[in-house]
This record gives sequence, C-alpha cells and structure tokens, in this order.
Amino acid sequence: MKHPERRVSQHTMKLIRHIVPLALLVSALNAQSQNTEPVIELKTTADYLALHVSGKAPSGTTALLHRLGESGGIADSAAWVALATAPSADGALAFDVPLKTSRWSELQVRAMKGEEVLATKETHHKADAFEMLTPERIAALPEPDRTAWASYMKRSIERAKHEFDVLAAECRKLGLATSKPAPSNRAEFELDSDTEESWFASAEAQKVADAIISYQTPSGGWSKAVDYTAGARQPGTHWTTQDGEGWHYCGTLDNRTTTEQIKMLAEVFAATKREDAKAAALRGIDYLLEAQFPNGGWPQNYPVESGYHEAITLNDNAMAHVLEVLLAIVQQSAPLGFADDTLRQRAQAAFDKGIACLAAAQVKVDGKPTVWCAQHDPLTLAPAAARLKEPPALSGGESTELLRFFMRKAPITPQITAMIEPALAWLEAHRITGLRKTKNAAGKTDYIADAASTEIYWARFYDVQSGRPMFAGAQDGIVYSTFTEMAAKNKVGYDYFTTKPGDVIGKEIARWKKRADKENK
Repeated sequence: MKHPERRVSQHTMKLIRHIVPLALLVSALNAQSQNTEPVIELKTTADYLALHVSGKAPSGTTALLHRLGESGGIADSAAWVALATAPSADGALAFDVPLKTSRWSELQVRAMKGEEVLATKETHHKADAFEMLTPERIAALPEPDRTAWASYMKRSIERAKHEFDVLAAECRKLGLATSKPAPSNRAEFELDSDTEESWFASAEAQKVADAIISYQTPSGGWSKAVDYTAGARQPGTHWTTQDGEGWHYCGTLDNRTTTEQIKMLAEVFAATKREDAKAAALRGIDYLLEAQFPNGGWPQNYPVESGYHEAITLNDNAMAHVLEVLLAIVQQSAPLGFADDTLRQRAQAAFDKGIACLAAAQVKVDGKPTVWCAQHDPLTLAPAAARLKEPPALSGGESTELLRFFMRKAPITPQITAMIEPALAWLEAHRITGLRKTKNAAGKTDYIADAASTEIYWARFYDVQSGRPMFAGAQDGIVYSTFTEMAAKNKVGYDYFTTKPGDVIGKEIARWKKRADKENK
C-alpha cells in the first residue's frame, strides 16, 4: 500500500525541479540588471536660436558636460563644456545650447559624478530622408545617369540649407525663435486672361509686384497661397504660410505657383520697364531650368521635398504650366519676349527634354500607349502614389490638360503627334455613361446609376491594368469601385469625375487637325 504522504513528497519534488531553475534565472537577471551600465536618455528640439535638450541622467550624476558639432562630426580633441545646471534628484535634465549658425549635426552629453564619467550619450540631427530619390536608388543607376542625379540632389540639398540659413539669420538678428508665417490666401494666384494690359502699370499692380518680388525664395521660386495684397515680406517672415520653421512648399509648381508669378512680373516689365520685375522673372525662369530633373521631368517642389513631392508631377498641371512658360520664351511670345538668345536656347533644350520625358512616361498597357498618371516615379517613370486619395493610376484629368496643351500650343512634331493619337483613343474608350449627378439625402454631391442619363463623365483615376475607374478615400485610403461607396465613408473635397475630356474630344481635335494642315502646307 502506497502512503499518501509519499505521493505529496514526489509531487513537491517535481515542483522544486521547475521552480529552482526559474528562481536562479530571476536572480541572475536581477544581478545583470544591477550591473547594467548607466545610460543617458536624450530628446532634442531646435529653433533658430537654440537646441533644446531634455532627458534623464544616471542616478548619482552631479554634473553634466556637453559639446556640439554644428557641421559634421565632433573631433575627439574637442573641449567639453560644463553646464550650469545639474540634473534634478530623479535625474531629469533640461538645458539649451545656443546655436551660432542655426544648424547642428551632433550633440554629445556626458554625465559626471565628481571626476568619474558615469555615461556618455551622442545624438544626431536627423535630416529629411527621401523616399524615391534615395542615395541607394541613385547609386544603382548606370552612368552617366548616376552622376547627373547625384549632382542634382547635391545641389538641391545645398539650396535647401542656404534657404534655412538665410531665414535663420534674419530671425536671430530679431531675436525670434521661429519665423512668422506669410499671410495666407487660399485661392490660387492666377492672372485673368482678360486683364487689360494697362492694369499692369497701375498702382495696384505695382503693389502686388512689389510683394511678389519680396516673397521670391532664395532659390528663385515662390510658395503657394501667399496673400500678396497684404504687402511686402518683412524680415523674419517665412516665404511660406507655414507656422514655425515651415519648409513645406518652399518653392513649388503646385497650383500654378512660380509659373504664374513669372508671367505677372513679365507683364509688369512690359508695361512699366521695371528692371527689378524683369530681374525677378529671369530668376524665376532660372529656377524652372535648375529644378528640372536630369531626365526632363519636374518635381512638385524645389528644393526637392521628401515624400510624394519628389515625383514627376503632372497633378494640377504643374509640368504643363512649366512647358507653357518655356515654349513662350522659345517663341518670344508676350510677355516673355524679352529673353535673349542664350536663354531661348536653354528654354528650348529644357522644353525638348520635357517632351521626351513625357513620351517615355506615357503608360503602356499590353504594349499599347495610353495616357499619363498624376505622378510618375522620378527614376523609373512608373505610376506613383501621392496622398491617400491619389493612388498610382491613369489620370483622366491631368492627361486631358496635357493633351490640350499639346493640341493648342505645342509644335506639331512626329513625337508629340505619336503621344496625342493613342491618348485620345484611350479617353474615347473610357468615357463613363449611365450616371446622373445629383444630391443625396445629406445634401452632398452623388453620382447614381441612371440608364436614361445623357451625361458623360471620365474618372480622375483609372486602374492602370484594368482601366476601371478608381475612387480612393481621403481618410481611409481604400480604393472603392464606385463614388457612392467611397463618399459614404470619407469626406469628399476633391473632383473624382471630370467632363474635360469631352471638350478636348469634341472641340480640340478639329482645331488641332486644322492647325496641323496649315503648318504642313
């Protein structure tokens, strides 16, 4: 007969065999934790005046030392500077390091206990990392493309640094930690084609011209949505409407920006012979030429801004507007007829390069040319995404405006004709019928199925392979097959349909053929 107490003893022994190793492990971990080297935790933010540092020092720290590298790494022989403030009892630290050049690359902090160094920590300034124009992608290009792109990006980065330094110097002189935003005007700056030439000599036009000149960035472009009626830019005011440092759209082609300012200043020069207006317009043209990618495209922003802004941008007709300006220079069209032969030759070369880029970027599906996308990868020319509501897609809207430019203004060449004809055929094949524009119960725009409707639409975005309309949500980024499904789950502040291709197909084809016949005689 087995004794119960013996069974308990055996069970206990099994538990001990499991518990003892676990206890030894915990003990070892505790000992390891107690032997961990002291560390410093650091967080940094910067403005135009100082680098602000916070964090936590090791227990027992009595003093802090630091040294700063404003450009590049810190030499081993660099002197350590004692901070006037020591950490609090719980190790919390907070101090400011004045910036002489408004720029820093590396900070080192040392925690001291008397003469003993408890810990040293270094932290580096993190510059914006590019997403498409990465050093790795550029390094993988064949020569001479690799050299051209590396040179382009080096120049762009240097331009960005220079702009930062110029504004920082103004702010430091005024004792401003951050710049003031430019006054904002949400409307696009656009010249009315019906504006009388005499207006450009008026006092009102001169005031606007003064403001435009004052808001030209050091690189030669302009930011968008600036209210020029508020007067000229004052020192310490950003060229953008952004708060704080605000380097978003600091020099852009978005929403007609830069190209429209150039035309305005050219008109003022034609009306008044103001040399400052001419000089600023010429700087703007130089900006357009410098911003052009080695393969002929243009980014949305220059200096190049990280993100979808790196893409070759047809969105909102940015590239088309640049080509219009360049062609006007080449053809000596008013108001840009003041360009000399050298500038016209440069404009011609840039225009030709831009057209070649568009020819290469025209998307082929099953070997057949179709249309273009709102954004193209700057290196591969493949369809590229932008915001959540802008997936990689064939564009009904931007492609139409590009065709309108080709058919109305561009020279009639075999290269351009070879782009126009298949694009028109693609648009003709992708019209959308059986929809009626209406208001839903919430009073918002909707498009509902109606076989009797005579309305004709094109989607702004089409799936590249299938050619089906796409409706991506601005909030969720989900691609829906119908506008109604997308609008039910997202805010809609965007044109997902367009009728513009109908105007091109219905009117521009006849005009274009008439122009072609006239030029070929």
